[in-house]
Amino acid sequence: MTSEAPPFWWEKPDWRVLALSPASALYGMVAGRRMRHAPREKVAAPVLCVGNLTVGGSGKTPVAIALAKQARLMQLNPGFLSRGHGGSFAKPHVVDAHHDAAKHVGDEPLLLAEHAPVAVTANRAAGAKLLMEEHGCDFLIMDDGFQSARIHIDYALVVVDARFGIGNGRVIPGGPLRAKVVDQLVFTSGLLKMGEGSAADTVVRQAARAGRPIFLAHVEPANPARFAGGRFLAFAGIGHPEKFFDTLRGAGGEVALSRAFPDHHFYAADELADLATLARREGLRLVTTAKDAARLRHGTAPAGFLDQLDVLEIDAVFDIEHVPERIIGETLDAWRLRKMRG
Repeated sequence: MTSEAPPFWWEKPDWRVLALSPASALYGMVAGRRMRHAPREKVAAPVLCVGNLTVGGSGKTPVAIALAKQARLMQLNPGFLSRGHGGSFAKPHVVDAHHDAAKHVGDEPLLLAEHAPVAVTANRAAGAKLLMEEHGCDFLIMDDGFQSARIHIDYALVVVDARFGIGNGRVIPGGPLRAKVVDQLVFTSGLLKMGEGSAADTVVRQAARAGRPIFLAHVEPANPARFAGGRFLAFAGIGHPEKFFDTLRGAGGEVALSRAFPDHHFYAADELADLATLARREGLRLVTTAKDAARLRHGTAPAGFLDQLDVLEIDAVFDIEHVPERIIGETLDAWRLRKMRG
């Protein structure tokens, strides 16, 4: 969930959901109408969108990175389109991973920029043009933006977290859905169930009944040996911090202490000093996520803090190896058909 997402979104519906149901109905109606009728600008390159049905983290970013790696294996030159959480550039901007700060471009774009050029802008069509003209990108991966209805999408891969699913199943503000499931499935090309759990099973069955292919994937630590046997103070400011803590445990690390912060949290110097003091007093190693580390590199970290910080990198791994190649191939097929039709 994001920093604004109330916990009851992920719990069984109660009186708060009932009280907000008129506002949810209105939001859902407007969002559905926008998805159905807003003009979608067509760009000259194939567009693969990695989106989700809800507000909050579902594992989109590692999936987008995995697809970019596959695109390169297929002799394509991918580029990412991102709005950038909290980004401050008025015009389309290509991320400089070495000099841009997360507060200017967002933390996820900084991670993506390690793998391919990233254009940060709310105007996805303008960002696409920038990537194609200045960086020679011939395959565009849109990180989020599934509901924005501003650009034509050739393939929409919707990621659903298996552990949290779609929460209470209600539309904003009564729940985490960005629009009604039925309205979103109309524009879904394939559904990716991410991780282990049964919370997503209902929406998976809905997608299957709608004839959408269902794919499975999970995350794995990129460097598990580094954490096996260690004792950690783990902290994270992501959508679902407990997923990070579980991944660390899965790598063989002991989460002796944990601290959860809001999604996209920018740490104050005193917060980081307190974490460092606590870890030192308890004899623990400090560890966080790659997204948090991206924010910290250009933030207010006290002297030496980053030197003592471990970062748990993760990779998205598809349960069936050839699925990324299939998704990219179907995106290319849809783009070629779009070109033929003019």
